[in-house]
Amino acid sequence: MSHLTLPGVALMFGALMLQVTTAYAAETDPTAQVSRQDGVTMTVVPPKFSGEAVIWDFAITLESHVRSLDDDLTTTSTLIGDGMPYRPAEWIGDPLGGHHRKGVLRFKSVTPLPKTVELQVRRPEEPGSRIFRWKVK
Repeated sequence: MSHLTLPGVALMFGALMLQVTTAYAAETDPTAQVSRQDGVTMTVVPPKFSGEAVIWDFAITLESHVRSLDDDLTTTSTLIGDGMPYRPAEWIGDPLGGHHRKGVLRFKSVTPLPKTVELQVRRPEEPGSRIFRWKVK
């Protein structure tokens, strides 16, 4: 028979709260997308796409309880606008490492405004890119 210890219960409660918080973020912003793979949850909230914006800020949250989040999103991310690739301008947020990271991945806006936008993130140790897509027009 298995017995739960207080730290075990706390860990389970923390994992449940993480899932609820991530789900809430995706539910309260209909454009938010969540990807769960290899013990890492990534939530991406895109900017309001407009031709007037000079910079597009993608709010990103990374959470894991199994590995350190050491990937540099400025080198592992690509924005695709109507098939054309764009590199990020900068990351403003938590530094590399740890199990919880939040920040903004910034790109120069795409002009003319594309019909679709896709954010591709290739994380180390994962077999393929995580892909987040939005219709713009």
